[in-house]
Amino acid sequence: ATTAAHHRRKAICWKAAIVMGVAGAAGSLLGATLTTQVIGGEVMKIAFGVVVILASVRLLTAKPVEYHETPRESPLLCATFGFLIGMFSGLLGTGGGILLVPVMVMVLKFRMHQAVATSAAVMVFTSGAGALGYLLNGLHVSGLPGGSLGYFSLTAWLCLAPTSIAMTQVGTWAAHRLSAKVLKAVFVVVMVVVGLKMLGAF
Repeated sequence: ATTAAHHRRKAICWKAAIVMGVAGAAGSLLGATLTTQVIGGEVMKIAFGVVVILASVRLLTAKPVEYHETPRESPLLCATFGFLIGMFSGLLGTGGGILLVPVMVMVLKFRMHQAVATSAAVMVFTSGAGALGYLLNGLHVSGLPGGSLGYFSLTAWLCLAPTSIAMTQVGTWAAHRLSAKVLKAVFVVVMVVVGLKMLGAF
């Protein structure tokens, strides 16, 4: 729903989104497998929290992208960052947008609105692959709550999906009415809150 809303506003760079999305899906599937089979979740939460806070500081101090600059849609760069961020996404069960947007703005030279919109398209790939990874890796685990397919909770998904879809429309509408400067400030605040939450600050 979010991707469709951004697409209607012609804000998504589809070339980058598809390359990052496919590579990110592979990384997300790997990350979900590593979390369930090898790495403890608490270790990754701390690492993710530190990375997100550092990225928020760097994004806040980054020089704004000049209007005449075009995004760097290099397939190799997009695939590399897509895979790495997808892996983080799979490790922690997140969509990955919290890291995709800073990378797109600071490294790939996307303007803020383009970065937010394109990251939404990429997350269709990464979140879907991550969910599949947790589902497959938990199929033979006993003692999971009712309404679960592996580690994927159908009950929670059915409760969260309708309201999430509705609110993403509101968020997309608001994002395209904010200036790039304000949108970046809002995103930085969200990153700091998420980072502190991961570190157990509250």
